[in-house]
Amino acid sequence: MNRKPVLLILAAGKGSRYGGLKQLDSVGPNGESIMEYSIFDAIRGGFGRIVFVIDSSFEDEFKRRIYSKYNRYIPIEYVYQAVDRLPEGCQSNTNRKKPWGTGHAVLMAKETINQPFAVINADDFYGQKAFKIMAEKLGSMPSDSSDFYLLCYILANTMSENGSVSRGMCQVENGKLAGITELTRVQTNGNKVIAYNGPEEVDIDINTLVSMNFWGYSPKLFPILEDQFRHFLQLNQNSETEEFYITQPIDFAIKNKLSQINVLSTDEKWMGITYSDDKQIVEQGILNLIQQDLYPQDHLSEDSH
Repeated sequence: MNRKPVLLILAAGKGSRYGGLKQLDSVGPNGESIMEYSIFDAIRGGFGRIVFVIDSSFEDEFKRRIYSKYNRYIPIEYVYQAVDRLPEGCQSNTNRKKPWGTGHAVLMAKETINQPFAVINADDFYGQKAFKIMAEKLGSMPSDSSDFYLLCYILANTMSENGSVSRGMCQVENGKLAGITELTRVQTNGNKVIAYNGPEEVDIDINTLVSMNFWGYSPKLFPILEDQFRHFLQLNQNSETEEFYITQPIDFAIKNKLSQINVLSTDEKWMGITYSDDKQIVEQGILNLIQQDLYPQDHLSEDSH
């Protein structure tokens, strides 16, 4: 069995730290956004369909910038993430303005995806090899598999020159994910990397494997996700800021032996825009890849097929 998997792109974020819709911001020489490079890499990597999670407020711009350009090369669908889109029986928080996080975003695609799929962030540049590695694994994954995947990056290849970042440090045992520690304020300090696990300062090896939210799942994820989201809402129903991250149900699934996470890795350099000053670095990084003939100089949509 080998069929083309689905790519789920989380693109509903409002970009409060960045100051705009960074998932649609131009970084390529012809005005391409980061997620257009992900579409390009997904097509040549072996994915057969793309589903976007978007906010309804920028549906028109999404249709113009993305759907109309790429739907001819690969089937594209989209679903909405909204604060009041909750599992049946859960009450909406009328004071809440922002959606409930990445775990909630993935759950929005429950009725749209019924085969193995990957999940990525819209505003992260993952690299050509990453998509090929994941598509090959998912292409042979049974639809009822409880074994999932996480593609990890070397920490040194994910740092920002413009400030600290947050990263999920992966604990790996015999090729399986044993846990993820969410680290904040990760930054280089001389020849070492310092970070914070809560209030505690920790030293991190520069070659540590970290998660950049590139996951591979079967539809078996959705019941786990919904169950854990219901539990999360019981504890945080009235919160206006708490977020339900995708790592929370995964950690639960690992600890309760509901699934195993196979760790994949790549030596590619991840690129992303956390700070506005990161944009110029990403633009230069993409130009360097174009000069190496890894991406076309012309519009991606003219060469995506």
